[in-house]
Amino acid sequence: MRVYFKTKKLQKQCSVEREMLKHFGAKQCRKLQQRLMELSAADSLEDISRLRPARCHELTNRDGVFSVDLEDPYRLLFRPADEKTPRRPDGGIDRQRITEIEIIAIGDTHDRKSQRRGRP
Repeated sequence: MRVYFKTKKLQKQCSVEREMLKHFGAKQCRKLQQRLMELSAADSLEDISRLRPARCHELTNRDGVFSVDLEDPYRLLFRPADEKTPRRPDGGIDRQRITEIEIIAIGDTHDRKSQRRGRP
């Protein structure tokens, strides 16, 4: 899949190892690199959905936003990069047709304080 980033700052934090280490620490850095490689190597989001440890799933409180696990409790959040999210006839998201994604954040999706402040 093609992987894009919402901001240049986020791209730098996820692409430059020194920045990764500074912002996320060594353990989180390794996991983030692994997930980004998995996403880049996949043909579609359907391929990632089959990876057990990644736990790729759509967030119930954010339409069209997916996450994969990093080091608990952090997640890598992304959405399809297409202008219109591909849908199946039953209305669900067609993961097989998602071949481009945009990384939007790294965060704890269960932290209510972060959610109130507009963070992931």
